[in-house]
Amino acid sequence: MEVIIQMLLGFVFTWQFVILVFVVVLLKSAIIFVPQNRAYVIERFGKFQSNREAGLNFLMPFIDKVAANRSLKEQAVDVPSQGAITRDNITLTVDGVLYFRVLDPYKATYGVEDYIFAVVQLAQTTMRSELGKMELDKTFEERDKLNINIVESINQAAEPWGVQVLRYEIKDIVPPATIMEAMEAQMKAERVKRAQILESEGDRQSAINVAEGQKQAQVLAAEADKAQQVLRAEGEAKAIVAVATAQAEALHTVGEAAKTEEGQKAIQLDLATKAIEAKHAIAKESTVVLLPDGSTDASSMVAQAMTIINTLNKGN
Repeated sequence: MEVIIQMLLGFVFTWQFVILVFVVVLLKSAIIFVPQNRAYVIERFGKFQSNREAGLNFLMPFIDKVAANRSLKEQAVDVPSQGAITRDNITLTVDGVLYFRVLDPYKATYGVEDYIFAVVQLAQTTMRSELGKMELDKTFEERDKLNINIVESINQAAEPWGVQVLRYEIKDIVPPATIMEAMEAQMKAERVKRAQILESEGDRQSAINVAEGQKQAQVLAAEADKAQQVLRAEGEAKAIVAVATAQAEALHTVGEAAKTEEGQKAIQLDLATKAIEAKHAIAKESTVVLLPDGSTDASSMVAQAMTIINTLNKGN
């Protein structure tokens, strides 16, 4: 009897354990936790049911299943190197980096088999197409424009896949070795040309500065000479005026003195002295001296001069 009871109890405990395990499995399949920036694509009986985003989500046990787990973060994918021909028939080797993210998990799951592979292939073909529209020099000068054109073209084609390309960056553009040598020679010639232009500009500016300096020096010298001449002329004019004023004052003084008796005597003495000096000078210069009649002595000459002065004084 005890054995039967123990068997019954063991059977009951076994079924309880089985039920407990079944409940745990049921709950585990019915409850899912979706991480942040991820999305689960749920299928029910093999058909799309819904997209489940971050947080606690419930499923129908044994009916619903997670068909795909998609990341909603921005992803960076390396685009392998490839050859491309430019508009002027130059073969280039180009590689880059593609940045994109999934906007619609449903389209990324059911619109394409492998959306990452599809986007990379599309980036390669688009890059070859865009490079074929540009010349070699433009590929280096307008790299930003090339990146923008590639992004726009990829987004138009990748819209059915639920993928948005954020940006595309070209890492390296490698032309053939012969083109590299020609470009280096061109750059060297351009640098030499710029150096010569800068040197000629420097010489030109130096010559202009020297000419301007000489011009200013000549202008300053002319102005200084002009100022000197003006000052000299003003000085000479003032000297002439001073001399004339002195002579006028002297004549006025002599005239005033001639009106007096002492002035008359002084004039007579001065005239006699000058007459004697004049005769003496004539005698030294010539051996023959001719004098008019009545003028052989100094007294007669003085008398004549005094007569003239008296006449002038009476007239005044």
